[in-house]
Amino acid sequence: MNLSPVVIAIPMYFILMALEMLVLRFQKHPGYRLNDAITNINCGVMSQVTGVFFKILSIGIYTVIFEKFAVFEIPNNIWTFLLLFFLYDLCYYWAHRMSHEINLFWGGHVVHHSSEEYNLSVALRQSSTQTFWTFFFYFPLAILGFNPVMLILASGLNLLYQFWIHTEVIGKMGFLESFMNTPSHHRVHHGRNPKYIDKNHGGTFIIFDKWFGTFQEEEETPTYGITTPVNSWNPFWVNVAHYATMKDEIKQIKNFKDKIRYLFNKPGWFPSYLGGYRAPKDIEPNFHKFDTVVPPSINWYIFTQYVLLLVLTGYFLFQVDSFSWMPKIGVSLLIIWTTISFSGIFEKRSWYFPQEYVRVLCFSIAIFFLFGSIIPQLVLLSILGVYTFTSFFWLFKNRKLSSKISSASL
Repeated sequence: MNLSPVVIAIPMYFILMALEMLVLRFQKHPGYRLNDAITNINCGVMSQVTGVFFKILSIGIYTVIFEKFAVFEIPNNIWTFLLLFFLYDLCYYWAHRMSHEINLFWGGHVVHHSSEEYNLSVALRQSSTQTFWTFFFYFPLAILGFNPVMLILASGLNLLYQFWIHTEVIGKMGFLESFMNTPSHHRVHHGRNPKYIDKNHGGTFIIFDKWFGTFQEEEETPTYGITTPVNSWNPFWVNVAHYATMKDEIKQIKNFKDKIRYLFNKPGWFPSYLGGYRAPKDIEPNFHKFDTVVPPSINWYIFTQYVLLLVLTGYFLFQVDSFSWMPKIGVSLLIIWTTISFSGIFEKRSWYFPQEYVRVLCFSIAIFFLFGSIIPQLVLLSILGVYTFTSFFWLFKNRKLSSKISSASL
């Protein structure tokens, strides 16, 4: 069983999001949009699923450094863990700060900032590629002699702490504001207002920002998102959009040294002969959030399918160590396919309805093989039969809507 604190806390994430929705409704604050919230969670799902494969690299290298080059033999106890937790957050600060200040690294982190809302679901909007650009920032901890298992625990708790600060429900928190990261401090971090950009990088503590000159108090209400909106609900595109832009822009740069500078300078940097640095602009007076509207019947269908996806994803993440490589890859691809499929209907893509028939069938087959030894087969076949028939009936019943959606996307 996967005992990662992040995975164990999955049920609590959704309980807290439900409570936040109730509070926001009481405050008459819009707060959540289904398409945005599902995209946020989809990015988190994709990050966790791909992390099953990618995190082996980062933890594996950390372990090798720990075993070969550790300077001290640090015992595992509460005091050394508290020290590790503090030092981990210091390393996190620099990894996070460089993810904002290096264009290539920003490609991994921009995913988390691309939502134009600010609620607890945004905390789950994580990148599938950021590990590649940040895992080496923690190697000094291995050289000092901190055990890899303790590092994983510190990392998980650090990430768990950052979940609750993604909310507008909580205002300023008095004396805690002086040394802890709080919702107020982190709202600044997610603002695209020029004065807020690249500020408040701390994970658990805000003291590092105050020490190293990147602290900014929350003043006016931030406008959330990024300066070049991604304008998509597709979690795959959200993950690769910045890299695609980099690919197009680097072609315009003729000098090899300037190409390298483009990769490692701040986002927005361009050589002088192409106009130079493009500084963040003030919020446009006519700024509107990206949005698409689909009929309520589609939202209910997506919501139902999404609950089933989360059940499958939760089971997969909890039991991932018991999977052999081929089922692990197969289930991962099915989960990613499903997250992308939802974006197709939100964005009114012509390919959504044809492939959805196939996806539902593959989903049913996967569930049968995964749960066939747990649930009596006759019961399971009956449940899957009802699910498949109901899904197909809904798709057939909405075939006229399918034509309208297809026409709208051509």
